[in-house]
Amino acid sequence: MAKTVMILGAYGLIGSACTRALLAQGHRVIGVGRNLAATRHLPDSVQWMIRDLAQMDQADWARDLQGVDAVVNCAGALQDGLRDSLTAIHADMPTRLAAALTGRDTLLVQVSAAGVSPVAPTEFMRSKAKGDAAIMRSAPHWVILRPTLVLSPAAYGGTALLRASAALPFAHFRALSGARVQTVHVDDVAGAVVMAVNGALPNGLMADLTEGRVHDFDDLQRRMRAWLGLPEWRNAIRVPAWMLGVTARIADGLGWLGWRSPLRSTALESLRAGVVGDATTWPGPPCRSLTQTLNDLPSTQQERWFAHLYLLLPLSIGVLSLFWLLSGIIGLVQAGTASEVLTARGFTANWATGFVLTGGIVDIALGLGLLIRRFARRAALGTIAVSLAYIVGAAVFAPDLWLDPLGPMVKVLPGIALSAIVALLVSDR
Repeated sequence: MAKTVMILGAYGLIGSACTRALLAQGHRVIGVGRNLAATRHLPDSVQWMIRDLAQMDQADWARDLQGVDAVVNCAGALQDGLRDSLTAIHADMPTRLAAALTGRDTLLVQVSAAGVSPVAPTEFMRSKAKGDAAIMRSAPHWVILRPTLVLSPAAYGGTALLRASAALPFAHFRALSGARVQTVHVDDVAGAVVMAVNGALPNGLMADLTEGRVHDFDDLQRRMRAWLGLPEWRNAIRVPAWMLGVTARIADGLGWLGWRSPLRSTALESLRAGVVGDATTWPGPPCRSLTQTLNDLPSTQQERWFAHLYLLLPLSIGVLSLFWLLSGIIGLVQAGTASEVLTARGFTANWATGFVLTGGIVDIALGLGLLIRRFARRAALGTIAVSLAYIVGAAVFAPDLWLDPLGPMVKVLPGIALSAIVALLVSDR
C-alpha cells in the first residue's frame, strides 16, 4: 500500500538515496530542506517543503504532518558553524518533532549514527544521542537506524575525503593509522528505511547498519585507491598528530565561514575513536561487505577526476583569495605609485587616485568574498568580470602594458581560467 512519506534532508547523501528508493516502491515523497536549488537533482515527482528545520516549533510540525504516514529524519550536520547548530538540528528539532507526533499513528524513522552516546568524545555524537533519546521517550512509533561510514556513488563529506585521501600522489600520508572503521553501502541504508516504512520492522527497533568486518583506516585507503584504479603507493609518510590538529583547527575556522570541510575536528576525532557498529543488532538482510560495496559502486574517470579535484579546490580558492587580497592591499599602500601609471597616460590626478582606491577596495572585497562559502561563487564570477574590465581598460588606455616584458596583462588570463574553475566547482552537492 502506497504511503505518504516525509523525508527531512531529502537532498542529502542518505536522504536522496532514501527518496529514490521510496519512490521506486510507489510511495509519495515529501522532501523537506532549506535549499531549493539543492533539490534539482531529484525526480520531479517529489513534493518539496522549503523549511529551516532548526527553527520549526511543535505547531509548525503539527501543521506540516497532516496526512503524513511516516517521517524519515536524514537531516544532520557534522559540527557547529555559520549555518549549522548541532543542538538545534540533532536534539531540539527531533524533540519537537517527536512531541508533535503524540497521539498520531505516524512512524518516525531516525537515521542516526553508529556509536552515538551521551558520553561520546564529540558533540556530534552526544547531540545525536539526545535526539535519539527524545524520540524513544516521546514518539509513539519509531525505528532508529545507526549506520557506520556510508559509501555511495555520490561523494560528500567523509566519503569525499576518503576518495581524496586515497588519490593523493607520491606517497601514502598515514594520518589515522590504527583507526577502526566499518562501512555500509548507502543502498543498504535506504533499503532499511524502506523496510521500516513498509512495516517490515518492529516498532521500537534500534539497530546498527554495518558490514561485519572492521578495517584499519590505512587499509581502507589502500582499498579505495585500488578501486579508483590508481597504482599502489611506493612511499608512506606518517603525519604527526600536531599537524593533523593544526589542520583540524584551520578547518574548524573555515566552518564558521560556511565551509563544511570533512577535515574538521569532529570528523577526525570520530575516526580516531572508531566508526564501528554491531551488525548483529540488524534483523534484516546482511549489509554488504566492503568488497561487495566497492564492486557495486562505479569507478570511472569521473571518480578519479573528483578525487584529485577535491583537494585542489580549496587550494585554488586560497590562492585566488590571497592574490586578490594582496592586489588590493598593495594597490592601496602604493596608491601614489599606482596612480602614476594612469597619470602618465593622460588621466588627471584625481581620476587616477579614484580609480586606484576603488580598484583596491573592490579587489579586497572579492578576496574576502572568496573565503565565505555563501559568497564564493559570486566572488569568483566577480573576479572574472573585474579581470575583463582590467583587460579592456588596458587595451584602450594603456596598450603598451601588453608589451611589458614582465607580462602583467598576460598573467591575468590564467587567473580568469582559475576563477572559472572555482565558480563551476564550488557547490554543496
